[in-house]
Amino acid sequence: MFTVNGTKKELPGVFSVKEYLEQNGYVISQIAVELNEEILPKTEYVSTVLKDGDVMEIVSFMGGGSC
Repeated sequence: MFTVNGTKKELPGVFSVKEYLEQNGYVISQIAVELNEEILPKTEYVSTVLKDGDVMEIVSFMGGGSC
């Protein structure tokens, strides 16, 4: 098991961070990932394999303006 945004998830196989994000509908250019309390550079999404006990936070960028 690993945790994504506070929710425990099963690891049904070997997944890179990139594979997990794509399979769950995230647009990589519009998010940032923190893995085990460290920001993960986008260049490492492909080579970083999720492991049992990992904690991942996914933050989506939101556009906005002033009122």
